[in-house]
Amino acid sequence: MPILINIMYHNISNHDQYKFHLSKTGNPGLKRLPFSIRVLLEAAIRKCDGFYVKQEDVQNILNWEERQNEAEVPFSPARVLLQDFTGIPAMVDLAAMRDAVAKNGVDPTLINPKCPTDLIVDHSLQIDFSKCAIQNAPNPGGGDVQGAGPRSGSARPSPRGPQLGTQCGSRHGSCAKGSCSDTPSGSGRPPAVQIENTPLLCPFHLQPVSEQDTALRNQEIELIRNKERLQFFKWCSKAFKNVSVVPPDIGSVHQVNLEYLSQVVQEGEGFIYPDSVVGTDSHTTMINGLGILGWGVGGIETEAVMLGQPVSLTLPQVVGCKLVGSISTLATSIDIVLCITKHLRQAGIGGKFVEFFGPGMSQLSAADRTTIANMCPEYNATISFFPVDDTTLKHFKQTNFTEERLELLEAYLKAVKLFRSYDDQAEDPQYSEVIEVNLSSIVPYVSGPKRPQDRVPVTCMKEDFLNCLNEKVGFKGFHIPSEKQDTVVPFLHEGTKYTLSHGSVVIAAVISCTNNCNPSVMLTAGHKANAMKPYIRTSLAPGSGMVTHYLNASGVLPYLSKLGFEVIGYGCATCVGNTAPLPQSVVDAIKQGDLVACGVLSGSRHFEGRLCDCVRANYLASPPLVVAYAIAGTIGIDFEKEPLDGTELFLKDLWPSKEELHHVEENNVVASIFRELRSRITFWNSMDAPDAVLFPWDPKSTYIRCPPFFNRLSKEVSGLGSIENAHALLFLGDKVTTDHISPAGSIARVSAAAKYLQSKRLTPREFNSYGARRGNDAVMTRGTFASIKLQNRLVGKTGPKTLHIPSGQMMDVFEAAERYQRDGVPLIILAGKEYGSGSSRDWAAKGPYLLGVRAVIAESFAKMHKNHLVSMGIAPLQFLPGQSADSLQLSGKERFSISMLEVERIKCFVFQTSTGKSFSVVALFENKMDVTFYKHGGILKYVAHSMLQ
Repeated sequence: MPILINIMYHNISNHDQYKFHLSKTGNPGLKRLPFSIRVLLEAAIRKCDGFYVKQEDVQNILNWEERQNEAEVPFSPARVLLQDFTGIPAMVDLAAMRDAVAKNGVDPTLINPKCPTDLIVDHSLQIDFSKCAIQNAPNPGGGDVQGAGPRSGSARPSPRGPQLGTQCGSRHGSCAKGSCSDTPSGSGRPPAVQIENTPLLCPFHLQPVSEQDTALRNQEIELIRNKERLQFFKWCSKAFKNVSVVPPDIGSVHQVNLEYLSQVVQEGEGFIYPDSVVGTDSHTTMINGLGILGWGVGGIETEAVMLGQPVSLTLPQVVGCKLVGSISTLATSIDIVLCITKHLRQAGIGGKFVEFFGPGMSQLSAADRTTIANMCPEYNATISFFPVDDTTLKHFKQTNFTEERLELLEAYLKAVKLFRSYDDQAEDPQYSEVIEVNLSSIVPYVSGPKRPQDRVPVTCMKEDFLNCLNEKVGFKGFHIPSEKQDTVVPFLHEGTKYTLSHGSVVIAAVISCTNNCNPSVMLTAGHKANAMKPYIRTSLAPGSGMVTHYLNASGVLPYLSKLGFEVIGYGCATCVGNTAPLPQSVVDAIKQGDLVACGVLSGSRHFEGRLCDCVRANYLASPPLVVAYAIAGTIGIDFEKEPLDGTELFLKDLWPSKEELHHVEENNVVASIFRELRSRITFWNSMDAPDAVLFPWDPKSTYIRCPPFFNRLSKEVSGLGSIENAHALLFLGDKVTTDHISPAGSIARVSAAAKYLQSKRLTPREFNSYGARRGNDAVMTRGTFASIKLQNRLVGKTGPKTLHIPSGQMMDVFEAAERYQRDGVPLIILAGKEYGSGSSRDWAAKGPYLLGVRAVIAESFAKMHKNHLVSMGIAPLQFLPGQSADSLQLSGKERFSISMLEVERIKCFVFQTSTGKSFSVVALFENKMDVTFYKHGGILKYVAHSMLQ
């Protein structure tokens, strides 16, 4: 029976607002719907226009119990969230789309985000200053540095200024104020970089910097290094309607989303409705902890949402996660996260919604919930949803919500049945299945040494690490011969003798992407400050100024600084590979003893080689455990039986009680810190940017380049076509992650991307990172499959190489793809299980597309990456059950011809190899929209074609 969708006029807290009253649908099953599904239902009712959203879609959502995992439904979020690494390609694509439609006689100003879009610049921070020393030379990268930096005002004398004016000496020579003997003559760059409000700095030597200036120096260099990118972002905020940009040094994208952008209830055009968001980062799900529906999608999918198209998804199953029991004193939110992650991963909830409920919910603060929600991509769920309850409202009273706003929020949510009371079991919805987690069973864990899913109890860490040394090289093992496991290598650091052995900690990072949102774990970390070895590369990158505020107000920050955990800036740094280089003496010692050195970080990802090439073992841990292992100096310690290094104290002696933490948290997380965040965002208007409808591309720029996605764009749609005589560009194994496909971090000096930048007369110091150059397709295409950990069976060794099959030559992946494209040869990729797992990376699909890849044939795909391939016009093809490249005896050197049928929903492709073999694969197109995107050559061309037609 059709549903009558009517707009109900309603007065809420003395506010005249229109709202969509879910209870007026006349369906008694509404009360049984999970709260997350109710948000989908409200959006479908509000956006029902008979075109993008039909009454049939509303009916399917309302009948969720019968239609789950079957019906395709649309979802129109209230807003879009971008971070700069993945946001800049999206904005560059929109700028290029303006050019393309303008060339075809269409008004380019029609290309605007229809959905409100926020872009947060947080992923470009690099650690140039740490532990009172300059680590990397402050190079301009994207712009001229001829004197003053971006900050204005009179110069402020440094507390240690006189020391900086003296000479320093090393094997590079010596330098003095205003000159450096190593500065290349005729380089066109000043011999020393002068940044306003800072002393002169030598770009070749370690120079002291006062502790309180560390963050300021990193921020100033960040603004200079990324000048071109920031000017482009500023142009976007001026040229496009519905775009706002949050500038650097405010906080991480997730933290700003929590503190500044989240509304819980939105108001617009006279309507009131639930806040919701999709973002270009897989950890957008963090916002679920505040009762706001949101998840990460690809940059190209986000662009479609920005242009008014809803997200299409299969009506999900919803797993209820029931929390019972009491939390242990020593367990932090990250321990709860890892425990829940293990339970849900084992339950196989990939692609499903998870919704939390049960009596244990009352023990979780809003910060705990957002930390848990942030990790849901690790168990492959779409969201981890915590409906709004009294705890959430108490959190908002501490933030920037006025009493009037809170009254409106509470009244609306209760009126539309989106407010939750966990004490009333009668409110428990009907779930697809229920998983119970006993909080009493949780003990502290860490994850590693190579994958986030490999959890190790802290009590077993010493034994587990020894087992890892013995095991064969694989997901956990390092295969160190028993006679070399006791190797100890002495070395000098700053004139003092130290030793390194297997398990020595050399990187300890408390970073922003996961745990710094949680006051309790950060305060615990601060209370543990003691003493540690000075060669350990430590850093503290808070999620935002809020974290610094409460650490400082609680008296914790000075102790962290004493250890070396100084605030180096706000944004992603170590978490995306932007780690300051280790001291050379440490690197030499590691190489001399072939040691398995360790990094410990409080993030969410730690794949091998991501932090540093010479640090093979990396562990995820809560911030207090990061500090504890840094003090211990080794992973090989039993905290229950052994004291911390250089002390007579055990871990239990330093660990604060939950009562202490809650007292400090409640007295320091106050409204003032949220008001401070808002005031810091206002300086963005001071930066100049082009004032034009079309972006004036600079052909000399190495940061921003018009991508070739719309070359030869026409109104005609080519449709499906067969692939004839394709070669395999790569023959890969299992668990190839997006880190392997589109690596973040620094650009290796011998890589194809480095060769391109050197051809533009840039020095290695000016390369910056892949993330910073995502607006340049020439760099990113060359960076595709450039990971040093790539294992390509065509060449039989690790590294970013492949075999150019016609010539038999081994070369860089990009160089081989370039030769194939010159010869008009289409390409495919052969892979094993879980191809494309890991973080959401749009260039993991865009890069292969520009390399000429037409199809990827794998045993299985990560769902998000599979969607990205479809969105770029690359066919994700899956071997039939029980089949693989090995079972079909494929060498990867065959030529492949693929027959495609012109049908509404493609189900099967037939392969014919040059050796006469024939086999079928399943095309993983989930719905008609997937097929439509593929026919158009991807979602970007689909949107452009729509504009032209």
